[in-house]
Amino acid sequence: MEDNETKNIITINDKEYNVDEMKPEQQYAINQIKSLNGKITNVQFELDQLRAAYDMFSNKLIQSVEEENNSDD
Repeated sequence: MEDNETKNIITINDKEYNVDEMKPEQQYAINQIKSLNGKITNVQFELDQLRAAYDMFSNKLIQSVEEENNSDD
């Protein structure tokens, strides 16, 4: 008997399905979902980097402008 670790099992709405027994179009949808999840993770990672860089440059500009204003006083 195979255990669940060696079977290709997914859970949809609290019910387990063996992917190997699904129709090809269902397997294709599963592969698309897995691929999209990976892409979402990568884009989120890149977005976090962009937000950090944006914040750094914004803070640097604010600091520069404030320092310039303080030296004019």
